[in-house]
Amino acid sequence: MADLIPDFYAVIPAGGIGSRLWPLSRADAPKFLHDLTGSGHSLLRDTWDRLEPLAGADRIAVVTGRAHRAAVEAQLPGIDDLNVFLESEPRDSSAAIGLAAAVLVRREPDVIIGSFAADHVIRVPHLFEWAVRQAVATARAGYICTLGIQPSEPSVGFGYIRKGTELVVDGAPEAALVERFVEKPDLETAKAYFADRSYLWNAGMFISRADVLLAELAANEPELHAGLLELAEAWDDRDRRGPAVDRLWPGLKKIAIDYAVAEPAAEKGRLAVVPGHFDWDDVGDFASLAKLNSHGRKNDLAILGPNATILADASSGIVVSQTRRVISLIGVKDIVVVDTDDALLVTTSEHAQRVKGVVDALKIGGHGDVL
Repeated sequence: MADLIPDFYAVIPAGGIGSRLWPLSRADAPKFLHDLTGSGHSLLRDTWDRLEPLAGADRIAVVTGRAHRAAVEAQLPGIDDLNVFLESEPRDSSAAIGLAAAVLVRREPDVIIGSFAADHVIRVPHLFEWAVRQAVATARAGYICTLGIQPSEPSVGFGYIRKGTELVVDGAPEAALVERFVEKPDLETAKAYFADRSYLWNAGMFISRADVLLAELAANEPELHAGLLELAEAWDDRDRRGPAVDRLWPGLKKIAIDYAVAEPAAEKGRLAVVPGHFDWDDVGDFASLAKLNSHGRKNDLAILGPNATILADASSGIVVSQTRRVISLIGVKDIVVVDTDDALLVTTSEHAQRVKGVVDALKIGGHGDVL
């Protein structure tokens, strides 16, 4: 599988602050710019490295905020300036992916684009490559295709995709229609989904002909579609691009691509899914990060930080240190400690999802300087 896919363009949406990973993830240093796995590279760089064997360095685009441009280009020195799409402010995934589709289809009318988040962790790369190649073949057949992850446990933290009728597509033996999307379930329902192999985790990865995706967006969100086309018309003219973004981008509707494109396409029988058999994690909170870095061993203590000095006795969980402070843990289980120069977080894996509430409280309390 070493050959590049000739009509394929990879798009990496690199947005959001990852508020459940505060105070490690901040507005000026979101989680995709951090090394959260000990690989020696940021999540963004790891995403690039996964996609380069499929698309080639000159056919990978990144959609990110203006404030992150310098950091993104420093981490991706091979990226072409024309492939950095800058947002003036976050407008959610439909605007980000739709903008890339609208610009790229003007450059190459038959292009197939794939959207892959900058802040996910994927292991077993050859299985990822195989799934993407199947999805591209399915997109050539006219479908919008998503990658669904075969669950490794009954998780309540993810939405699900129910796989329906199998498709007959050359080069995509596992492709099937999407029967429906399911929101995050309770534990008993998740156990039933895990036992039923037709339910897959929704990882938010979409592959489609750009014109097909834009047509679905036009049918469901015509004003958003019109704004994106107007932006795309000005995009490759450096003198017109900035003023067009300032004028049009803030008025674009904020809506996730799941709601604007994927779910309506599924109802029309136009959405397909290819199961992904690779290890995947969206690193959604510190409990997920602890599990990722302790390789699933519940009694281990994961430690992140190049200068971390941790003394631990009969303790488990995760410590993330950005300081030179000595941190000592004695007899604590599933602890989460995040130590930065201006903020300290202490919680447990059980309550890791509640960190977002702390971020909301800090915003309301006027403490934006630590966000």
